[in-house]
Amino acid sequence: MASLPPIANNPDIRFLGRLLGDVIRAFGGEELFRRTEYIRSTSVDRHRGIAGADAIDPGLDRLSLDETLDFVRGFMLFSMLANLAEDRQGIARDEGADVARAIERLAADGIGRDAVIALMERALVAPVLTAHPTEVRRKSMIDHRNRIAELMALKDREIEETEDGDRVDEAILRQIALLWQTRVLRRERLYVTDEVETALSYMRDVFLPTLPALYARWDRALGTRCPGFLRPGSWIGGDRDGNPYVTAEALEHALARAAETAIGHYLDEVHALGAELSISTEITPVNGEVGRLADASGDTAPSRADEPYRRALSGIHARLAATHEALAGKRAPRPGLLKGEPYGHPGELRDDLAALAKGLASKGGGTLSSGGALGRLIRAVEIFGFHLATLDLRQNSAVHERVVAELLKAGGVEDDYAALDEDARIALLRRELQSPRPLTSPYAVYSEETAGELAILRAAAQAHRRYGRVCIRQYIISMAQSVSDLLEVHLLLKEVGLYLPGDEPQAHVMAVPLFETVADLEAGPAIMRDWFALPEVAAIARARGHQEVMIGYSDSNKDGGYLTSTWQLSRGSTALAPVFEAAGVAMQLFHGRGGAVGRGGGSAFAAIQAQPPGTVQGRIRITEQGEVIAAKYGTRASAVTNLEAMTSATLLASLEPERLAPADAERFAAAMDELSATAFRAYRDLVYGTEGFRDFFRQMTPIAEIAGLKIGSRPASRKKSDAIEDLRAIPWVFSWSQARVMLPGWYGVGAALDAFADKGLLREMAAGWPFFAATLANMEMVLAKSDMGVAARYARLVEDEGLREAVFGRIRDGWQQTHDGLLSATRQTRLLEKNPALDTSIRLRLPYIEPLNLLQIELLKRHRAGEGDARIGEGILLSINAIATALRNSG
Repeated sequence: MASLPPIANNPDIRFLGRLLGDVIRAFGGEELFRRTEYIRSTSVDRHRGIAGADAIDPGLDRLSLDETLDFVRGFMLFSMLANLAEDRQGIARDEGADVARAIERLAADGIGRDAVIALMERALVAPVLTAHPTEVRRKSMIDHRNRIAELMALKDREIEETEDGDRVDEAILRQIALLWQTRVLRRERLYVTDEVETALSYMRDVFLPTLPALYARWDRALGTRCPGFLRPGSWIGGDRDGNPYVTAEALEHALARAAETAIGHYLDEVHALGAELSISTEITPVNGEVGRLADASGDTAPSRADEPYRRALSGIHARLAATHEALAGKRAPRPGLLKGEPYGHPGELRDDLAALAKGLASKGGGTLSSGGALGRLIRAVEIFGFHLATLDLRQNSAVHERVVAELLKAGGVEDDYAALDEDARIALLRRELQSPRPLTSPYAVYSEETAGELAILRAAAQAHRRYGRVCIRQYIISMAQSVSDLLEVHLLLKEVGLYLPGDEPQAHVMAVPLFETVADLEAGPAIMRDWFALPEVAAIARARGHQEVMIGYSDSNKDGGYLTSTWQLSRGSTALAPVFEAAGVAMQLFHGRGGAVGRGGGSAFAAIQAQPPGTVQGRIRITEQGEVIAAKYGTRASAVTNLEAMTSATLLASLEPERLAPADAERFAAAMDELSATAFRAYRDLVYGTEGFRDFFRQMTPIAEIAGLKIGSRPASRKKSDAIEDLRAIPWVFSWSQARVMLPGWYGVGAALDAFADKGLLREMAAGWPFFAATLANMEMVLAKSDMGVAARYARLVEDEGLREAVFGRIRDGWQQTHDGLLSATRQTRLLEKNPALDTSIRLRLPYIEPLNLLQIELLKRHRAGEGDARIGEGILLSINAIATALRNSG
């Protein structure tokens, strides 16, 4: 093995770490500082391989419980500040990941701007925020972190004082001191309303101001106004799969608060424009449209009699305030004195603003036509409308089956729908969809489940009438396994008027199958072929222009392991493309990715470019969840970086010519089939075929204790069961990350690489195939963050020694096999040899994670032994929080 290069410490990390040390000394005392510093330095020395460091006692066992809590908090804060410093230095930024350079790259291949614009006109790129519970930090902690980032930006520009007159260095120190004194853990579980507010804070503070500025940048790169294809989405308030707390009331609240946020932003911007556009008719005449808006405004103030733009904006503000009250259900924060009629739809507001922009552009040779605040506001209205972000509905297919069965029985149509085979179900559902007769009756009494589902759908129908159809466009069907699963959703939509029968049926909300398991991914193309074979379905899809399919990374990984999941997702996408082409419908894939590699995490720029040829087509949606939201969209700067990466990768994946020769593609695919089959057998044999594995997992990892984190409104398991099959993918991945095994991100790959005879072909694939290169790169990051030495200590928590030795021995050997196989395939002598920035990032934080792991293990022992001190439980939760923060993408 090659010797490790020295770690070049980031100057921001040194600066912030020094300030954190000052805070610990000031608020925790000199003794806590000395103990913390001793543990830190000995751990750093040990990881740097300094002679004799392994023999030094780090002193962890001498910490009292109170000191343990303070120590864990200190290391967690260091990790948070280190993450901030790395984000500022662009450690995770992909080279060339912006639209301007993508345009240049395409031009080099003979693909001009006209082709890029044509793609954008039919494109959709949508980051979709979800409430999946992997963000362990409280919003208060994230807010302080973001304020530090803003202050560090001032420091970059050599600004010594804030606008309020505070010295920048002192303001940073004050924010770190506030972080030290801020409670880390949530005392109460999160409710859906809490999750809604968290998402809205990102929309309000980041997306609303950032997207218009980003579009202005792209306008300049293209030399013309860019079509509005990048739009945010959300699941929060609409995703009720396994979450009983997402009700009709929750949906209504989420939509109303979204409207309030969007319109509130417009009101602020219009108010600011009123201060800016002081143009006087005594100096510059205005066109008739601006004069018409001014005269219709009702603003008769003598002081503005010669200022038509201000008067027009007064009228726009009054109409917006009325719209706020109509859609949000409350008075605007700054309603103004004038009264106006609410806007009927965002297009009316856009037209009024565009009239002002046209008036400005008509004078002075177009000096005022370059955009500015008015141009950004027009763009915001086009993108966000009055709905802010399109909200998806999601529910499990099993729920739909039960609800439809109850409705059919109560309506006297079919007594035992569940007993029908697939063909009979399809025939029955199609007959019902052709009938204008509703199934529901005001005189029938329905089960709580059915009543709740109908209430959600009625709320969605009301939302369409209130906010427009754009507010809810997709209905995601979890565990979709048949055509009847999709038709059941159409039938439910028909009950509330969102599916209209007739000679030319219409579906105002699109039924979207979510293929999650390995078997579902394999069956997906056949299901979609049968779906499009229904004439009424094909007509609806062609009229819409596209059909979405969601592919799930998490459950397919838990089902079949990392390599098989990744390959089946690629295989499934490839197989879907000709099905859509034959149907004459554009394919839109929705990628259900998480933060951890075991749930589809890793570089979105590389992942999108690694999609199979012909599967992107300019349309892609990707889930953003948990800690990933804060990492990618915590600040405007990080949001710009990540949205640029997602967009540029989509352009390249859609337009760039395929560089892999067909013969090579065929060879590589055959090799992946073999690798996947071997990896699948190895993974399934360990996880589902090993007696006692469930007990091993639950004793080795803090899975039981993670439930105490209160990081989401949704239960950890789909059913009241401790079976791995019923455990949600997030706690499955999260638990292995805490124990430093990271098993979902690599297990089985080593067996596949070792058994594959042609090692030269593996090296060729790693060097010349973006899919395989990205797959190995993500796994390499996971291996670098894992630690079998630390994991062995967690394994000692397993009570049965024979079970412990047998199962952990296989895990340890599998890790080594995976490690060696990856180095061979990538021609490296050590992990991350070819990625020095990531190597430095991970090695910098490892010395801070190991002591946290060791303390967590001791606290788990005491907790499981029955010790009742509340500080033990708090320490476990703090350590989970700290380790997750240090690992970054752990869920």
